[in-house]
Amino acid sequence: MSINMKGKSFVSIADICEEEAWQIFDLSKWLKIKHFTNEEHKLLNGKTLGMIFSKPSTRTRISFEAGIYHLGGIGMYFGPNDLQLNRGETIEDTAKVLSRYLDGIMIRTFSHQDVVDLATYGSIPVINGLTDLLHPCQVMADLFTIWEKRRVLKGLKLAYIGDGNNMAHSLLHGCSLVGMDVFIASPRGYEPQEEIVNNALRHANAHGSKVVITNDPVEAVKDADIIYTDVWASMGQEKEAAERNARFQGFQVNDELVSHAKRDYLFMHCLPAHREEEVTNSVINSANSIVFDEAENRMHVQKAIMALLMQ
Repeated sequence: MSINMKGKSFVSIADICEEEAWQIFDLSKWLKIKHFTNEEHKLLNGKTLGMIFSKPSTRTRISFEAGIYHLGGIGMYFGPNDLQLNRGETIEDTAKVLSRYLDGIMIRTFSHQDVVDLATYGSIPVINGLTDLLHPCQVMADLFTIWEKRRVLKGLKLAYIGDGNNMAHSLLHGCSLVGMDVFIASPRGYEPQEEIVNNALRHANAHGSKVVITNDPVEAVKDADIIYTDVWASMGQEKEAAERNARFQGFQVNDELVSHAKRDYLFMHCLPAHREEEVTNSVINSANSIVFDEAENRMHVQKAIMALLMQ
């Protein structure tokens, strides 16, 4: 069943249905083929994407900017000091003005409420490129990558080891939406937010899958199909780095931990990685690692999201 997503915003995976998720994956596959066969696929010819960055980025900026170009449009980068937001103009006014100039907005920022407000007050699609709460484009690319490798999502087990942060939150949303078991292992006090866990539990109950929150990495990883981790101190948490490094001892993804997973497990990381902290070189460089495949797929999946929303 094809669902018309034109004009919608993509703020959270929790806002889309399973059919919309698969529509994104199917178009991502088609766009990826077109990209590698050098066939034109200018689905957004003449469209303009505004890209607002309060946080610096490698993958998000380059993948969106290259992606909109491939689709026949243009991306306009706005850094932290390029708009009037830092001089007191409201998100509401900014959303209304940008809606008169642009065809879509991608924003990577700290406050999730800023993305919600842009989508609420603007009249064009808004895409969440990352907030402190969620990272939905990354997880859609992750799920697409798993589907490429395994040709199935439902029934697989993903174990996330580390901070209950924006990655853990969006993995809870995404895995439960497509019927995957998701286990989150975090130190006490660093678990994901209860509201997001409850949302994932509702989806999991509908699919017959599992959502498990634990403080035991071995329990999470046992017989896992996918092992996922992220940095222990995210951007903006640099002052907590020393304390977090101490609290997260025992949550490193290393050879001993992954030995509890299936032999053909896939290792994933949203990058950038702090090697020899949350993950050892022996794991991230192993044949099980698909971190650069998922990084590449950010572009293909985000192209699909832009094309479906901004057509």
